[in-house]
Amino acid sequence: MKKEATLTLRKGEPRDAGAIAAFNAAMALETEGRALIPEVIDAGVRRLIATPSLGFYIVAEHEGRVVACLLVTHEWSDWRNGLFWWIQSVYVAPDWRRQGVYRRLYEHVRELAQSEPGVCGFRLYVEKDNATAHATYAALGMSQTHYLIYEELKPGVRYLMPADK
Repeated sequence: MKKEATLTLRKGEPRDAGAIAAFNAAMALETEGRALIPEVIDAGVRRLIATPSLGFYIVAEHEGRVVACLLVTHEWSDWRNGLFWWIQSVYVAPDWRRQGVYRRLYEHVRELAQSEPGVCGFRLYVEKDNATAHATYAALGMSQTHYLIYEELKPGVRYLMPADK
C-alpha cells in the first residue's frame, strides 16, 4: 500500500504551527537558499491560524505527524466578482514526495471550494526553473498565465536571517 492512502487531510490548527513553520523554513532554504528568521515565520503562521480572514492551511497528516501542507489566501477579482484562492507555502516532507501527496492536497482544496460559491478559481506562483512543479500543476489542470510577479517590501521588513548567522 502506498503511504498516501493513509493520509488525513484537514485544516491546520494551532497544534500544527511548529511543523508548518519548520516546513516554510525548509522550503525557503531548498528553493531560494534563504534562511528565514524563526521567530518571524513562527509568528506569521500562528497569526494566520488565529485569523481565518487571512486564509487557512491544509495539512496532510500520517499517524499524528504532519507530512505536508499548503496555505490558501484570498484575492478579490472584480473582473469575475469572486475570490481567487492563492495556493502558497506548499511543502511535502522529502520522504513523502512523488507519491501524489500534493495532488491529494489540491483535490481537497477543490472540494472545499465547491461549498464556497464566491470562489472563482485558484492561482499559485512557482519558481521559474522548477520544471517538476510546473509539470505537476499542469497535470492537475492549471495553466500558466502571461503575468509575472513583482514585489517591493516596505523599508524595515525583515524575514531573512542576517548573513553572518
